[in-house]
Amino acid sequence: MAETNPTTQPTADPKTQPAADAVAQGVTIPSTNRGEINAALSNPRADMEALDALERTLFSLRYAMGEIGGLGPVIDPPKATAQRGEAMAQLQELSVRALCDPAVAPLLGRLEQEPELIGETRMAQVKILKRDRASLVDVPAEEQAAFSRLTVEANDVWRRAKAANDWASFEPYVDRIVASLRRMAEFKDAEKDPYDVWLNEYEWGTDRAFYDRFFSQVKDCVVPLLADCMASRHKPSHACVEGTFDVERQWRLAGDLARLEGLDEGALWIGRTEHPFTCGLSRDFVIVTGHAYPDNVLSNVFSILHEGGHALYEQNVDAAYAGTSLAEGTSMGMHEAQSRFFENLVGRSEAYAPTLLAVLRRHFPGQFARVTAHQLYLAENCAEPGLVRTEADELTYPLHVLVRYEIEQLLFSGEATAADVPRLWAEKYREYLGVTVPDDARGALQDTHWSDGSFGYFPTYALGSAFGAQLKAAMIRGGIDFEAVCASGDLAPIRSWLRDNIWHWGRAKDSGELIEAACGEPFSATYYTDYLTEKFSTIYRL
Repeated sequence: MAETNPTTQPTADPKTQPAADAVAQGVTIPSTNRGEINAALSNPRADMEALDALERTLFSLRYAMGEIGGLGPVIDPPKATAQRGEAMAQLQELSVRALCDPAVAPLLGRLEQEPELIGETRMAQVKILKRDRASLVDVPAEEQAAFSRLTVEANDVWRRAKAANDWASFEPYVDRIVASLRRMAEFKDAEKDPYDVWLNEYEWGTDRAFYDRFFSQVKDCVVPLLADCMASRHKPSHACVEGTFDVERQWRLAGDLARLEGLDEGALWIGRTEHPFTCGLSRDFVIVTGHAYPDNVLSNVFSILHEGGHALYEQNVDAAYAGTSLAEGTSMGMHEAQSRFFENLVGRSEAYAPTLLAVLRRHFPGQFARVTAHQLYLAENCAEPGLVRTEADELTYPLHVLVRYEIEQLLFSGEATAADVPRLWAEKYREYLGVTVPDDARGALQDTHWSDGSFGYFPTYALGSAFGAQLKAAMIRGGIDFEAVCASGDLAPIRSWLRDNIWHWGRAKDSGELIEAACGEPFSATYYTDYLTEKFSTIYRL
């Protein structure tokens, strides 16, 4: 997949709320934390102890929500959905109460005035906690709890709707979720466009103007490049990866891929689900889920490499951040940069093809014995407009994301409702990809994210790909022989560079700061468009 755990709701930012309003809403933190915060007053050391106590409470609640939200959809029986939703709602409510307690704002304010005393790590904690608190404090606790219940129910309905190709049963939930998100955005920042509020939640500092510029540049590159590839007389073949592949062997293959990628198996759980995702509870427990199709072994290969990139990020955050608000990836754009990096820049590179071929031969010797590494590389990189985003090739992928971005804007502006989505979907797939959508299961029902309330998330997939291309260029400038490392099959030098420059910082630095520090310049989508142009022009002999 393509995703980190969609069951955990995002956090963003607006203002503070008078203490009386907070108390009236029942927004209080556990008495143990409140006592420590009140006792602190102007004592910096006591303030630091109060901060640590607050972080312990928030970590415990995040961990519980992550485990329930990550494992629940995979292992729970069907009847468990309602009570899982109730448990998630109550845990979410406790988390909001802890962070939005009136005593927390002055605590963070006092700590902010003591940078030399509290140190760099605690200053980063204060920055993130203030941001997270601002995102929640003005949204009524009951509204957030109701949203949590709604999305658990909607996710269960989506699973059944997709299996039955039944958009009508899921349609009311889309409208209800959008309405809820619009209400919460109004509470968060009444001056800002509601969709901009949620775009900013997933990638700090972004809005529609940012993404409009980004997608314009990407579209100007990809649309004509794809047309040239389709017109080329030198189209690669994927015949060498066609056939039937035993599902249980594919799961053993998945384990080998995780080891090749460098994941800590002692801190990893791999499960099976309809829509792959990753959920990082801590450095020591990351959930990765995937799927295996008998007629498409590469789907398993690249979904595992993709989710493994997410997992590597979570497993390599600085150990000093354990149990704090810093101990996870900084944004969804940067998270997708890691997953798309290992899926595409490594996994679909020609240099890495011999390593992938070796592991495929080990599990399917009869089907890959006569396949060459170059044939595998070409098969992995056939640019073919298709219906399903998660199965899309690297070149057409951002067009799938663009479709979702444009539809989300229409839903949030009120120019469309859920009833219009199948028609809009079909029109945009015909316009951008030239394909006809035969049914909703392969159309508007294919992704889980809307059922999880994750509007504003999709654009980060394309942005993450662009982040990754720029990071690769910086890595090479820094002295890493990227092709040689991939050809060796030992990805340790690549992991080490990403750990030092991206992973270990957790949420202590935002994406823009990380890009500028690692690359020596601000973000630029040109690295991405240049990469796509060079790669596919070579493959298709343009």
